[in-house]
Amino acid sequence: MASVNEQIVRDYLEMQGFLVRQPRKYQIVARAKGANEEVDFLAVNPSAGAGGELPEAGVWGARELSRVGAALVAVRGWHSERFTAQMLAKSPDVYRFAEAESARAAEAELGGRSAARVLCLGSLPGDAAQRAEAVAFLKSRGVDGVLLFRPMLLELADRIDGKKSYEKSDVLQLLRILKAHGMLRMGQLDLFAGRRRWGKAAGPSESTGVAETTGTTGTTGTDGTTGTVEAVAVEEAVAEQAPLEPEAAE
Repeated sequence: MASVNEQIVRDYLEMQGFLVRQPRKYQIVARAKGANEEVDFLAVNPSAGAGGELPEAGVWGARELSRVGAALVAVRGWHSERFTAQMLAKSPDVYRFAEAESARAAEAELGGRSAARVLCLGSLPGDAAQRAEAVAFLKSRGVDGVLLFRPMLLELADRIDGKKSYEKSDVLQLLRILKAHGMLRMGQLDLFAGRRRWGKAAGPSESTGVAETTGTTGTTGTDGTTGTVEAVAVEEAVAEQAPLEPEAAE
């Protein structure tokens, strides 16, 4: 059975228009991974121009991915941790896929095509300075972009059509069932009301860009700004990850 974390990432990349291949189907136990076994997915975006300049290194979303022609993707779904620079320095397995030897082996499977190194993580620090330090550390280790699970799940949930059956994806089917029974609100991923209040969904964004290319709905963020569900999710996921106090009973 496929890893749930990998299935979330695969569904998200395919939603962004990527053709995704999993080069390794077997699980590695009782030994270290070889250089050709570090990457979880090879992804090619036919809509992106070949040889284009990559987005600035940092936390990426749909807007940045639309400019990526090919990607080497590593999935590290450790959802109980927020990766500071100090933690990352002690966990080389997280970013080893971006090292020269591993990247060359993976790019050889793409026909020698240069590809962005994309790391999928559960969380980064909520503090802006610590978050910037973690991103800078990953950049120094060869990572071009970071995808966080919360924004990915937010956009997947928002794009699900409750009237369709997603039998070919357990992740999408589960999100569809939760949405059909009112456990997911439009434009958010909040199973338990009262923990965090997000902005109400607005109409489609009038601006051009990611909203038009991905089909996400417009959303009002907690700071009052308007953007796509995915764009707002990226900003709020990295800026508001500190634990919240339960709201007082009315």
